[in-house]
Amino acid sequence: MGVSNKWEPVVTNAAVNLRLAEINDLDALERIELSCFDSDRLSRRRMRYWIKAEHGILLVAETESEVLGYGLVILRRGSRSARLYSLAVLAKARGQNIAPALLIKLEEMVLSAEKLFIRLEVAEDNLAAIRMYKKLGYRKFGIYRQYYATGVDALRFQKPVLHPNMANAMKHYPWYKQTTAFTCGPSALMMAMKHVRGGTPLDQTTEIDIWRQATTVFMTSGHGGCHPLGLALAGHQRGFAVEVYSTQINDLFLDGVRSEHKKSIMRIVEKDFIERATNAQIPIYQREIELSEIETALNKGYGVICLISTYQFHGIKAPHWVVITHADDRCLYLHDPDGSEGFYDESGNRLDRSSHANIDEREDADLDYQHLPILKQDFGSLSVFGKTKLRTCLLVKPNE
Repeated sequence: MGVSNKWEPVVTNAAVNLRLAEINDLDALERIELSCFDSDRLSRRRMRYWIKAEHGILLVAETESEVLGYGLVILRRGSRSARLYSLAVLAKARGQNIAPALLIKLEEMVLSAEKLFIRLEVAEDNLAAIRMYKKLGYRKFGIYRQYYATGVDALRFQKPVLHPNMANAMKHYPWYKQTTAFTCGPSALMMAMKHVRGGTPLDQTTEIDIWRQATTVFMTSGHGGCHPLGLALAGHQRGFAVEVYSTQINDLFLDGVRSEHKKSIMRIVEKDFIERATNAQIPIYQREIELSEIETALNKGYGVICLISTYQFHGIKAPHWVVITHADDRCLYLHDPDGSEGFYDESGNRLDRSSHANIDEREDADLDYQHLPILKQDFGSLSVFGKTKLRTCLLVKPNE
């Protein structure tokens, strides 16, 4: 990408104007593309398409006499995320902070379109662009190997555009990254318990111990995930008062399991959970929790964990436990324990969490899984799983 080699505070030349691209800008946009990129260029036909497209924002920076640069953001259909597709500034105009100004204006427009994130790819050897993105609050969360025609890898960056407005208003909430692919439930419960009572340990021993107590034994593949009643029992055993809200109590997660033998084992485990939760007098409400009840619980300092489907995040339908940390007028905010999503090895395969030592600046990725903003109108479709439309949520309270 063509950007300034030195990032500075965003103070553009007063003579530079930012506006949406028009059809008569095509010649200028084509000149910029040819000047700034040796490969992976946008064609004139694609430029024309994005000028007209309703799901794209093509912004140009111009003086009275010339268009000097542009930025293109694609608004993903069916998602609250946007993608910075291209950003380019003519060499003669660099050093005037045009690239950062374009990006900041695009962020404002993305937020106005009710998108919550911007993601982008940048060549790993484009150090000037990487510095600029980091200065503007973007964090690396993954890598695409040999992404560009030149064979260069692309680093993946992300920024929650709503998050900076809330950063100062939100109090600290403990965050823990799950260490296996199947312990999102224990990790979410640990964060909630730590929030309610500070002495709760956040370590792998506790994580695995809770999983052993709460697992359904089997799932669609691999190790079993955690049943809401199993997690409630684990919290109860550790001295917390736990309430369970679930639209379904029996036969959870069975619709994705083909083996009748596995289903029979899961039913045995589930029956035991129900009996022990009943004996422990754990409140079980067989209904969906209301948003107002979640907000009331948060205001009282309770922990709130919820089962979601990961389809809207990753395009893969899987049950996943998260923590709801805060709420405001527009959004709920989530801590997602699966902080390694998006990292890939040399062959393009997703890295296992045991490979974290091989990931540079991995702490940057962790930031993108804390206080994840979700519009309230999206929470209903996010917090439902499976053919049975399961909705389940746990409130974790001090045991008074």
